[in-house]
Amino acid sequence: MVRSLIGQLAGPSLRTRVLWLVLAALVLVGLAGWLAINRIIDSLTLQFGTMIAERQVQYDRYRGMAALGREISLAETLSRSPVMLDWFVNEQDEELMAHGLAEMEHYRAAFTDKSIFLVVNASGNYYFNDAQNSYGDDPYSYTLRPSLERDAWYYATRARREGCHLNVNIDDVLKLTKVWINCLVSRDGEVLGMVGTGLDLSAFIREVVDISQPGVDSIFVDQGGAVQAHRDASLVDFRSITKDIAEKTTVFSLVDDLEDMALLRAMMNGAMETPDQIRTATLTMGGMPKLVGVGYLDHIGWYNITVMDLQTIIDRRIFLPVGLAAIAILLGVGLALSWIFRIVVLRRLEKVEAGLVALRQGKRAVMKPDRSADEIGRLSRTLIEMSDTITEARLSLESQVRERTEQLQSLVNLDALTKICNRRGFEEKFIVQRRREDNADRVNGLMLIDIDNFKTVNDTAGHSAGDQVVIEVARRLTAALRRVDVCARWGGDEFIILVRDCSPQALSQIANALTEMMRQMPVVLSHGEPLPVTISIGAVLVLADDSLEIATEMADAALYRAKEEGRDRVVLFEREMDLGEKVNEDAPDAPSATETADSESV
Repeated sequence: MVRSLIGQLAGPSLRTRVLWLVLAALVLVGLAGWLAINRIIDSLTLQFGTMIAERQVQYDRYRGMAALGREISLAETLSRSPVMLDWFVNEQDEELMAHGLAEMEHYRAAFTDKSIFLVVNASGNYYFNDAQNSYGDDPYSYTLRPSLERDAWYYATRARREGCHLNVNIDDVLKLTKVWINCLVSRDGEVLGMVGTGLDLSAFIREVVDISQPGVDSIFVDQGGAVQAHRDASLVDFRSITKDIAEKTTVFSLVDDLEDMALLRAMMNGAMETPDQIRTATLTMGGMPKLVGVGYLDHIGWYNITVMDLQTIIDRRIFLPVGLAAIAILLGVGLALSWIFRIVVLRRLEKVEAGLVALRQGKRAVMKPDRSADEIGRLSRTLIEMSDTITEARLSLESQVRERTEQLQSLVNLDALTKICNRRGFEEKFIVQRRREDNADRVNGLMLIDIDNFKTVNDTAGHSAGDQVVIEVARRLTAALRRVDVCARWGGDEFIILVRDCSPQALSQIANALTEMMRQMPVVLSHGEPLPVTISIGAVLVLADDSLEIATEMADAALYRAKEEGRDRVVLFEREMDLGEKVNEDAPDAPSATETADSESV
């Protein structure tokens, strides 16, 4: 009966039967082809999404570090300031307090938020000033107490002993909600207090995580998973540093099941182990599959997590022309062209997929452009253009990150007051100079320069005048040197100069010229008053085997001799000079240093 029914439907004609068979085969092949295309589309969508997620995580990381990196670097520098260390040890000393508050205001002006806080551990006193200088006359705000819940953030941070730590918190006394950067101040393992600044939480969210792209959410969480920044401010976990894990609002609460929570934790652990790699996986969040990318910002101890809805970001309808083209080809050419379909469609898509795999691995997609005018050809060329665009964007982002890193490095190596190299910058340039030396017999000159009676300038004319003197001396010294020489602020009122390829006579002449320049040209202060300023110089010839430490010790010994002999002069260190005489005032004068002042030798 079935065979009779099939015979009636097929008809008596063999051609009709073949047509029905071809149509049946086409349907089967069409279904198989449709499934294959959907599988490829799913693979392409996942690869596209993964690639976009990785780039988005890197972009969020760059924006996060751009907002926080500079502030953390400044706060770390302030926490190591000798002025702060001395004040924190003896808080009630009026002179130390004046220096400490001046240092506090100096750094406040440098912070983006123009706000700063200090905590002295011994007393618990909390000092604060904001962008409006509301507390400029008296920055003392209140005293912290371990018994108060509002102050638990400090004691929880203090327990970590060292480093800088971030905390999103509401200051109940000052009524401020900020992303606080808390840097511990310690000496020899003892916590002396804390310094830091804050960034307005709303501005931070608006700048870093509140992006306008539909289907993309950026989240910043701490190492315990507590949400520190989210487009939805209600999800931010305030005071997370003082809470138990059960009390925190964590990113794990956004995941639907325990298996995905464990997977997210594993991704975070992997990102911490290899911060330069981005971890991606598909998790169920809010009942929908979401592509999640995780990166780790090792400098601040936060994770940046990007959650992407692929259905919103990548419209699957863009692949519809490919499917329609495949069906049209199948209907037009019959069963025999199914093999051609595989060559014309599937193999071409496989080439596109191979190019995407290379792009996902961080390489430029290397594939020949498909010159066909059909949908696959346009898709291929579009993908090539997209590959070039993404590669250029990646290179541009890497260049921006590199430039930002160089800017931060330059900030670390420059003296904030004089804009010349600081001690660290000079040490690096000394090492680089040594590496570049092409002649082992070449001798360089090194000078340690001290501004004479600088404390008297500060005491009589004020610290502002002292700063002006330091700036002007730095400017004159730099202007008087060659481009190949290096001038740096060694600390306080001391400068250091490295003179390349120098003989004893040349070093003496240069040093005398510098003292004569300062002696003949008083420093004119901002209010127009001329202030006579002289300098003392200790100079030494640096041999190829001399380390920077040895060279500075010799120059320091000569500088000490110059100041002992009355200042405003030059002493050239000779190898026979006893370095111990720098600290032994009762030692007899040794004829081991050559002093030159007003072209005379002593």
